[in-house]
Amino acid sequence: MDIKKLIPKHKHDHDVIAALKGLSFEEIEPIIPELLEWLQDANWPIARPVADILEPFADRIVPEIIKILKTNDGMWKLWVLGYLARSTTDPLLLNEIERIAKFPSRDEIEDEVNLEAIAILNGEYK
Repeated sequence: MDIKKLIPKHKHDHDVIAALKGLSFEEIEPIIPELLEWLQDANWPIARPVADILEPFADRIVPEIIKILKTNDGMWKLWVLGYLARSTTDPLLLNEIERIAKFPSRDEIEDEVNLEAIAILNGEYK
């Protein structure tokens, strides 16, 4: 199977979501960056299903999550934190979340990413 064929092509591409369900981390690993792009807007119909597929692997994709948290896209950061980081125990990711909580950038303040980071650090989702 060519895993690249399972990258969603549009925001209503539920056929690939069905095919992605149940695949192992090793099977989806090559397309994780492309899947994370679908979390840029939680209003897209496949955003939540993509997040549900990635969530069990969240602590295994910390480097990709941190790359997103270093962008200037506040809304993407907010959705990634909300979907994938609320129960993290990864020290590198927690360090970046703490940075956002204590020293937020302008986009992180405008999009309330800092408030999500504070909530995560305060254990409000456990």
